[in-house]
Amino acid sequence: MSKQLEKIKQLIEKREQARLGGGEKSIEKQHARGKYTARERIDMLLDEGSFEEYDMFKLHRCTNFGMEKKLYLGDGVVTGSGTIDGRLVFIFAQDFTVNGGSLSETVSQKICKVMDMAMKMGAPVIGINDSGGARIQEGICALAGYGEIFERNILASGVIPQISGIFGPCAGGAVYSPALTDFTLMMENTSYMFLTGPKVVKTVTGEDIDQEHLGGASVHATKSGVTHFTASTEEEGLQMIKTLLSYIPSNNMEMAPRKKCEDPIDRLEDSLNAIIPENPNEAYDMYKVIGAVVDNGEFFEVQPKFAKNIIIGFARFNGQSVGIVANQPSCYAGVLDVNASRKGARFVRFCDAFNIPIVSLVDVPGFLPGTGQEYNAVILHGAQLLYAYGEATVPKITVTLRKSYGGSHIVMGCKQLRADLNYAWPSAEIAVMGASGAVAVLCAKEAKAKKDAGEDVNAFLAEKEEEYTEMFANPYQAAKYGYIDDVIEPRNTRFRICRGLAQLATKRESLPAKKHGNIPM
Repeated sequence: MSKQLEKIKQLIEKREQARLGGGEKSIEKQHARGKYTARERIDMLLDEGSFEEYDMFKLHRCTNFGMEKKLYLGDGVVTGSGTIDGRLVFIFAQDFTVNGGSLSETVSQKICKVMDMAMKMGAPVIGINDSGGARIQEGICALAGYGEIFERNILASGVIPQISGIFGPCAGGAVYSPALTDFTLMMENTSYMFLTGPKVVKTVTGEDIDQEHLGGASVHATKSGVTHFTASTEEEGLQMIKTLLSYIPSNNMEMAPRKKCEDPIDRLEDSLNAIIPENPNEAYDMYKVIGAVVDNGEFFEVQPKFAKNIIIGFARFNGQSVGIVANQPSCYAGVLDVNASRKGARFVRFCDAFNIPIVSLVDVPGFLPGTGQEYNAVILHGAQLLYAYGEATVPKITVTLRKSYGGSHIVMGCKQLRADLNYAWPSAEIAVMGASGAVAVLCAKEAKAKKDAGEDVNAFLAEKEEEYTEMFANPYQAAKYGYIDDVIEPRNTRFRICRGLAQLATKRESLPAKKHGNIPM
């Protein structure tokens, strides 16, 4: 055999060795945990045959604590580029079979390389996390590696989409990279995220808790809002990432992919004419409204288990991707609170950063009162939502279905926050507050005087409430001042939104020159 063929044979053997990661026994252990390997996940996510791997032969340089005996080609991460539905993406997948997927200086360099390339090419970057954390044997070099990744997350924010999949452990400093990205997906039962583990929590606070209840997918999906999606299988999780990418552009200079639409834009939805209950205090399901107006009833919800009183997610109108923000009357009457405000605000800012129009469906009675909310800074979080809408320069269409009271009216995409088109259904009530609360304030002295005189106060208050309702429980007062552009028949809502988006396609709006604003936090 010639020297050249010997070298080619050596290359092939090295590639086979690298593809085995930590070895067949480690791969078997990974499968026994119900988890796929880094390479298997990449193969499932990317278009077949599209993966181009980088740094397959890179090795760590640590010799502390016997690490010189634990050398594996590629170290603890697989990196490269490929395509999803023909679109370029960059990817890194931590390899738990190699030293527990722990982050070394070398692993950091590999991740930073694909992040830098993603920025140059204007393509999304996807990170699949499955790691025991920083490689303790490398000390400050591992910590510096995390810092390098975080800085790139920050610089890429709002420039290219960043998606994190948590497919195993993600603890300590490692959690900050997913937190800095646009969307996070966690696997139910096999992934967790926390800054300090159960043992440290027990030592410091005395609290006895397991990994799942401290930082499992269910906790972050329902209580903290750290994760946007959860999946029961890795196949499902990877498919969700693909679906998410179909709604968003590759970078901030492009528009989201447009899909051919066979759902008529002038389709009338008669069910909407009867969806608002006669009783203003009765609930209805906003999902039915969303499903009725979007293309083919398809809605990809974001954070479905967190702050259910507000709904956010992606849909299409006439094939165009939009972000939907909607109050949910069937959950706490659609009231805004701390969690709903920050959930909505971050989504609005993402859509604005990536040229995705925002459609708001409003039925909001106000902000949730109480010390629990005030002590947790509902003022600041409500201001975040207000700031996000006011700052957004993408096309904004707001449809008020029923209630829109007080400060919550303002923060939900009102005309004064530069919404482009504000529509209202005939059932819309736009006022400072509801009739009973308003009359209690406006007629307090008269009511007291009548009570002192022995007159029927309830009849008087009922009469005044009816008077207030007649004046404000309709959209025409707001329309009179031009704050509502048109009052529309509910069944025509889809057509009016589709036509509005077409009209706003060439919108150009800019912000005052500045380094950046100081959003309330």
